[in-house]
Amino acid sequence: MKFRFLATVLAALLAALAQPALAQDKIYRCGNEYTNDAAQARERGCKQVQGGNVTVLESTPKAAPAASAAPASRAATPANAPRVSADDQRARDADARAILEAELRKTEARAQELRAEYNGGTPNRTALELRNPQGYAERTAEIKAQLDRAEADAAGIRRELDRLNK
Repeated sequence: MKFRFLATVLAALLAALAQPALAQDKIYRCGNEYTNDAAQARERGCKQVQGGNVTVLESTPKAAPAASAAPASRAATPANAPRVSADDQRARDADARAILEAELRKTEARAQELRAEYNGGTPNRTALELRNPQGYAERTAEIKAQLDRAEADAAGIRRELDRLNK
């Protein structure tokens, strides 16, 4: 008995709380805009939205660019970025340059090895490739692709070094 009374009171309370959520105005779509003003919707020839609720979020306005903005060629530094002294920055740049130069030496050495192995498009045939010409063609194409990649990597590292030297 008590349980039934509590269930009835709870159901009545939930129904009372749900009423505002169920009672929504009609929503009209006017192009990319939505309104619940029926008079405005009639004036503009808007169509009523059927089936389901509509949630519209307004975007925040974009801030106007500052007059003293950094040039387009340089990335803007966030205001909360930590400051680094000029000596520390020079040391970091020197470390980066040394790392890139070492990487360039390794890449150029690898490219030289691949050039020697590629032998102008006619690498030495192995015993298996004498009996399987397709395997020779595949290995030649693979060596050529690796050589092209190593040369492209070296060119990219050189560009990065040139950028650091400016």
